[in-house]
Amino acid sequence: MRILLVEDNVLFGDALREHLAAAGWTVTWATGCSPAVDMLRLSTFDLVCLDRRLPDGDGFDILRSGLISCPTLILSAFDQLSDALEARRLGASDYVIKPVNLDAILDRLAALAMQPAQARRA
Repeated sequence: MRILLVEDNVLFGDALREHLAAAGWTVTWATGCSPAVDMLRLSTFDLVCLDRRLPDGDGFDILRSGLISCPTLILSAFDQLSDALEARRLGASDYVIKPVNLDAILDRLAALAMQPAQARRA
């Protein structure tokens, strides 16, 4: 499984990348909106794990771009229900509030990966 990880926190991103790689995932890591958009234009991914607050914009802008055509898990410190609902409205598959256990993220991503392709696009 190929996953695009979009996370600007180097310590958290590196730990999550290593955790996902240890579980057998192929991880491409972007630390901002611009590099993430470039990667989405150049490659295809099975999943996207997307932070909200990035140094060059809001992760929701990437959702709005229409470049993501796979299940997307939003990771965010924004803990309001309205944020999670907006993420779903924009096409995100799931929304997790930070701080969060790395195994919990892996579990959520694995669940998204197991969904039938048609259900993932809904």
